[in-house]
Amino acid sequence: MTKRSSRLAGFYQLSPAQRREVLSAWAELTPEEQAALDGGLDLATADRLIENVVGLFSLPLAVAPNFLINGREYLMPLVIEEPSVVAAMANAARMARMGGGFTTGSTEPVMIGQVQILDVPDPDAATSRILAHKDELLANLADLHPTIRQRGGGPRDLQVRRLDHPVTGPMLVVHLLYDTRDAMGANAVNTAAERLAPALAALSEGRVLLRILSNLSAERRAWASCRIPVTAFDAEGFAGAEVAAGIAAATALAEIDPYRAATHNKGIFNGLDAVALATGQDWRAIEAGGHAWAARDGRYRSLSEWRVEDGHLVGRLEMPLAVGVVGGATRAHPTARVALKLLGWPDARTLAELMVTAGLAQNLAALRALAAEGIQHGHMRLHARKMVN
Repeated sequence: MTKRSSRLAGFYQLSPAQRREVLSAWAELTPEEQAALDGGLDLATADRLIENVVGLFSLPLAVAPNFLINGREYLMPLVIEEPSVVAAMANAARMARMGGGFTTGSTEPVMIGQVQILDVPDPDAATSRILAHKDELLANLADLHPTIRQRGGGPRDLQVRRLDHPVTGPMLVVHLLYDTRDAMGANAVNTAAERLAPALAALSEGRVLLRILSNLSAERRAWASCRIPVTAFDAEGFAGAEVAAGIAAATALAEIDPYRAATHNKGIFNGLDAVALATGQDWRAIEAGGHAWAARDGRYRSLSEWRVEDGHLVGRLEMPLAVGVVGGATRAHPTARVALKLLGWPDARTLAELMVTAGLAQNLAALRALAAEGIQHGHMRLHARKMVN
């Protein structure tokens, strides 16, 4: 394949039809895939996805150019209705290129299933019995989800936590760690938790209540970072070093003040959710896990970090990110499949890394605007255009 660059200067000046031509050539879209850019979902398919369908609801599908991630060029597919997000993200990706682009990584795709056990007569003894039978309990899950097992996934570990509440008294919560490979894995983990429940009840001599995954997928994380020379932020009326220092100072407030942190993190999800929607992910689960991670030490704080080091602005974002590229809307929705093709058919870990990069890029764009001309300058200009239309 011919070497491609996502640095598409003037892409925003093209008409939608011209942008589609560029996109079709980039991803080698078939006529059917090009047609899916018009929405892709028909009423019959929608009726198979959820209940009580009465119609379809559309949102804009855009792409943000300029992304260089781990040395590879990407156009980022985005579904979002808020003006200025796409332009800001593309600009942030352009600035990140000046420092070599983004670098990413991720953990193995291990999800957590929870089994809640109440009325345990001796929690300490029950914990010891459960852990003593760990291998046997995990082996009992061996025949579940053969496709996941064939790809190298499956149960990994059991952990037991004791918690106390005035309503229930002491309880045990057993965590099942389950590698779901390229699936998001909610159904697989829930099924495995259900399978474990009778044995755990017998070993603990208690009563099992909840058997369900946790959306705080703390074992399944992705991260992205960038290192940008402060000169990249030079603009008319603004010194790059001053803007970079302002970004770091704004982040400092988000690290200590939950009122600012909520808005700071919302900007991250502006980018991350837009990719999640485009690729058919459960963005509500992603947000729940992200916000829980932001408060993991008992105080809600920023998900990202920005510092000025040796003439560079250095940023990093790490968070739980459970996504899938098999099953669900990723298979059923034609436009989601086109978005995944645009990204080069990534596996689940790579998709998570691309999504967290989009979140970091949008965070950078928002902070740069706040530290320079103010967030309303570009946002209201694009908002006014929308109102005129």
